[in-house]
Parts: sequence; structure tokens; C-alpha cells
Amino acid sequence: MSEIGRLPVDEPSAVRKLSAAPVPAAIVDVARHLQDHGHVAVLVGGAVRDVLLDLPASDWDLASSATPEEVMALFRRTIPTGVQHGTVTVMVRDAGEVHPVEITTFRGEGDYRDGRRPESVRFLRHLVEDLARRDFTINAFAWDPVARRFSDPFDGLGDLAAGLVRAVGVPLQRFREDGLRTMRAVRFCATRNLRLEPATEAAIPEALDVLAKVSRERVHVELVKLLSSERPSLGLLPMWRTGIWPHALVPLPRDEDYEQAIAAVDGMGRDPTARLARLLWPLGGGEGSAERIEACVEALRPSRAERAMVLLLTGEATRALQDARTPVELRRAASRVGREHLAAALDVLGADAAKRAALHDAIEEAALTVGELAIKGRDLIAEGVVSKGRAVGERLAALLDDVLVDPGLNTREGLLARARQLG
Repeated sequence: MSEIGRLPVDEPSAVRKLSAAPVPAAIVDVARHLQDHGHVAVLVGGAVRDVLLDLPASDWDLASSATPEEVMALFRRTIPTGVQHGTVTVMVRDAGEVHPVEITTFRGEGDYRDGRRPESVRFLRHLVEDLARRDFTINAFAWDPVARRFSDPFDGLGDLAAGLVRAVGVPLQRFREDGLRTMRAVRFCATRNLRLEPATEAAIPEALDVLAKVSRERVHVELVKLLSSERPSLGLLPMWRTGIWPHALVPLPRDEDYEQAIAAVDGMGRDPTARLARLLWPLGGGEGSAERIEACVEALRPSRAERAMVLLLTGEATRALQDARTPVELRRAASRVGREHLAAALDVLGADAAKRAALHDAIEEAALTVGELAIKGRDLIAEGVVSKGRAVGERLAALLDDVLVDPGLNTREGLLARARQLG
């Protein structure tokens, strides 16, 4: 991504960038058709912002002064995707393929009783009125791909140049309309290398009761995007400062726990699940810690795989890896963590080069699972060592334990002899 200080900040530079952007031809054709019939049709939202930031842009949102009924009357094939909210999808054929183009009518919104969705929507005819309802100035741009005209009524360009996330209008009003906007604000800080404008940051604590009404699934989506960024600390620090943290995760025991966890995730690989585990790491290690971590993870409504990964990386197996010193201890701990999760576990632990080298040496060419043993259960049965049933698994587990102590035992002959000795 371009550094903020290198971004073009004037309108002519913005026009040049947007003119060169790869806007799909189907979208331009739809915009032109609307304009030919007397309607305003412009691109709005994140794609316009990301072009100005020299980032890839693909999610092009088309907004228009035309009402849903007018849109459906102008195009042959339409789908009433969300007419009550002003959205219609136009199916456009281009080069033998059909492309869906979403059009949303300029709109104003009524009260937000649930902290997420307006109770009513009214359609508007003027672009600036539509942009005025948006969350941040850097999302309140509009680009006319036909006339090549750029609109920036709230000086979002100035805020991009200054590296700021600033609310449109009155910050507290914007945040109280939609509680998720507080999470979006800190997410943009991390993903777009920005910082909160002071008045915008100051308004967040007074809107946290609205954030509490937002579904945990939506909070989780924003958190994952934040943790997937190059420098999550840019969003995590304002999360902590403004009081968002307990609404997305759980409070940590001490200030130094926040400081260390936030600094640590920047140095990890960009796996959001491993980074989440590192943020929760300070909660573990004591009585009831596993339950606290599990409750926090469950509240985010993650996938089963994500849940299992976080619990593994904050659990006893990873803590055993942290404490392991001898080759045998390292192999046993690595066996519990699983070879495929060792890199993430080392990241969570903040392992130094010496620890990583010691683990590498301890497990190199060593079996860590029953599946990596030089014999299978069928070999034990064929050799008459054990009969079918639970005894097979038990004998293999015992052999693995021996191999973790002495990796050189992992040969067919050696394991068969040891299996017979086990009786």
C-alpha cells in the first residue's frame, strides 16, 4: 500500500487515478443508460476510496437518483434484491456473458432502534444528501465514470492525506445510528494505515451501548479483518483506548498484558486466528482460564475450525511447549500441539530463535503421531501381537510414547519387538 504521505491530495490527481481504474464495462453502461434518461448515477463507497489509496478495488457500488421502480422500468432484466432499501440488481449482457449490477437509490434513513438497521428509508434525489448519511469522510466519495467527475463534499481527500478516519458530520450521531461503526473505525485504522481523528475517537465511548446491541457475528467479521492486516496494532490500540475491547473480546488482567499482546501480534504471521489466540493468551494459565477463553471465543460465533484452533493455541498443549526444554519434552509437547500447528504456536509464544532451533532439532525426522510410526495396526494384527479391537490403538499409543523418547526406535523391526515386550 502507498504510504499516506505519498498520496495525491488534490482533485485532479484523484480524477486521474479514478479515470485509470478498471471499472467493469457493464457498470459504466448501466450508469450511462441511467444518465441518458435524466438520472444521476455514480460509483460510491470503498472501491472509490481504495483506488485513491492505490489498493485493488473490485466491489463497485453504483448509486443513483432513480427510484427502484424507475430502475426496473429502464432495464429489461432486473431482480428486486432489496427494493425496500432501494436496491435493484440489473442483469447486463456483455460479450456473451450476463453480469449483475447492483443499483441503490440515494436515500436517507430513519431512527436506528436496534443499533444496526434504520426503521425506515426515504429515497432522495440529491447526491450530497446521500453521502451525508455515510459513516466516514473517506467513504463519502463519489465518482461519475461517464462524465469523469469526482465528488468529495466532506473533504475525504484531505483526511486521506492526513491519515485520518473522521466521521461525517457529528461523530456521536453517526456512531449511535449504527453501533458497528465503532468497530469499522478501528478496523479502517489497521487495514488502511490510518488513525482516528480526535473528535471521532472521543465520541466512541458514548456509543458503546449501541455496539453492545450488534450481533457478535458482525463484530467477529470486523475483528478478523482487523487482525488480518499488516499492523493490527493500529486498530487494537484505539480499541483499548476507547473501551471497544471488552465489547469485542474480554478485558485482560493488566495494562501490560494489553501492551505486550498488541505489540506481539504485529510481529506474527498474518493468520487472524493465531493472532486472536495471542490476544487471549494472558487469560490462560490459571484455574478456570480455559472456561473464560472458551466463553469469549464462543461469543464471537466462530467456525468450528477457528474455535478449535484458538482453544489449542491458548491451551495446555501450547503451554507445555512453552515450558519444554529437553528434546523429549519438546517432542511430547509438539506431538500434542500437532505438527501442522507448531508454527502458529511458536508465534503465539513469541518463541526466540534458540527455542525454534531447539524444537526443529528435536523433531527433525521424528514421529509425532501414530500415523507417522513405521508400522500400522494391521501389522500388529498380522504378526499376532494383538487381536482386533481397542488393544490395537492402545498398543500404537504406547509405541508412540516410546518413540517420542527415542526416535531411533521408529523402525518396523524395533517397533514389533517393543510391541511384543509390552505383552
